Amino acid sequence: MLDRFSIMLGKTTAWFTLFMVLVTFVVVVMRYVFDVGLIWLQESVVWMHAFVFMAGAAYTLQQEEHVRVDIFYRRMNPRQRAWIDLAGVLLFLFPLCIFLAWKALDFVAVSWRLQEASRESGGLPYPLIPLLKSALVLMPVTVGLQGVALTLRSIRTLRGH
Repeated sequence: MLDRFSIMLGKTTAWFTLFMVLVTFVVVVMRYVFDVGLIWLQESVVWMHAFVFMAGAAYTLQQEEHVRVDIFYRRMNPRQRAWIDLAGVLLFLFPLCIFLAWKALDFVAVSWRLQEASRESGGLPYPLIPLLKSALVLMPVTVGLQGVALTLRSIRTLRGH
């Protein structure tokens, strides 16, 4: 079930890349053809780009497309890989997710409390900035959930299933 959630989130996030390309195209046409610039539209591309990376992180882990130094890993049998995955999740992934979520919570809460809007005149209005900053909490939570799925899969492999 956790794998399906990461897959659904990843495929949904992939549509943001198409939307981001279309918005970038609109920004370029408006700027160079009509000599018009909309700050909020330009800012939205930067925020969409950040959102794609943060929301797509759990999917990347689920698909095993994350960065891994696999000099030895690719030669290992499934049981050895399960031990490496389990150790990696418990020693590195979970502590990192907890740390990132903990540090992001206050940052995001302040943004909501201040009803933060863009500092640029004509930039993104409230509540878009706090909403987008909330992805800083979304990312470690979804990656952590995918880490739970990887842990359960590793344990199942180690038990011989």
